[in-house]
Amino acid sequence: MPFLFYDPRYLCFMAPAFILMLVVQFYVRSAYSKWSQVPARSRISGLEAAQRLIQRSGLYDVRIEGTPGQLTDHYDPRGKVLRLSREVAQGSSVAALAIAAHELGHAMQDKEDYFPLRFRAALVPAVNIGSYLGWILLIIGILLRFTELAWLGVIVFSGGALFALATLPVELNASRRARQLLTDTGIIVGEDEQRGVNHVLNAAALTYVAALITAVLQLLYYVMLVLGMGGRSRD
Repeated sequence: MPFLFYDPRYLCFMAPAFILMLVVQFYVRSAYSKWSQVPARSRISGLEAAQRLIQRSGLYDVRIEGTPGQLTDHYDPRGKVLRLSREVAQGSSVAALAIAAHELGHAMQDKEDYFPLRFRAALVPAVNIGSYLGWILLIIGILLRFTELAWLGVIVFSGGALFALATLPVELNASRRARQLLTDTGIIVGEDEQRGVNHVLNAAALTYVAALITAVLQLLYYVMLVLGMGGRSRD
């Protein structure tokens, strides 16, 4: 909805979210840059750490593949594939080990049928459809002054905020598992390395908090628009 950018009220809602996202992205990059320069005492690479953790966790059906880019590491539950970026796979830094272990945390969730992970995955089709359909219903409802249709658009679009909310426990749990795995296996030792792991993982978690805040603020703006229509519904 490009016309929204001409509405000062939209900027009042979304400017704080945009600023927050920029600050969080800077913090994540800063944390990663700092701890990617600090080699772990274990001297093993992110790939080696992932292989060791796969064996320890009994995730024998999980494959490891490379993925282009930086901070693009992820676990794909559909193919049971852990994808590591080159810097993480080949690096032996505290940051590389933290990221590799975090993604293994998602693989563990998948193996255990961790409910929040399943719930988030179940939301994906609805969110993908709602991100497009919600706009259409909202625009038509506002243009035709059809309040009920506009509210339906808001409800459909709210799936994005629900998805962002459902993502938080999944990511926080994966980070908790990562810390435990790295400590129990001796891949990370010493308070300084543990502090580095916490710094990297906490910074990453903030991106999901910022995404949730952004989604909620956007949703509140749409709610305000529909409330502004008052009782003017279609005759």
